[in-house]
Amino acid sequence: MNFQEFAFFLMSIAAGTGGQFFLKTGAQKLGRVNAGNFSGHVLSIATTPELLIGLVFYGMGAILYILLLTRVKLSVLGPAVALQYVFAVLMGKFIFGESLPLTRIAGMGLIICGVVLLVSRD
Repeated sequence: MNFQEFAFFLMSIAAGTGGQFFLKTGAQKLGRVNAGNFSGHVLSIATTPELLIGLVFYGMGAILYILLLTRVKLSVLGPAVALQYVFAVLMGKFIFGESLPLTRIAGMGLIICGVVLLVSRD
């Protein structure tokens, strides 16, 4: 990946991560879904601003990803998007107060090492 492609890649990752943040924030506003409130929750998705913003972020990330696919091999780009998982775990810990057990930290390390290996050589 050249510098421009890498910049688009980072923007795609950032957009996807931003989408996850807003979707989680909006989901928290909806509350817990169960059989009795399922249809109401589905309808509320269209009127919850955070959820709509999250979908817009995901859409921007998808557009950038599609543009990258015209220039970067899928065998490199597809797995490299796994960096979103790392940011999701960190966001869960530092923004939403979720636990971060050692196994999750090890998994993040493996993902990071894998992505570095994927993008380092073509």
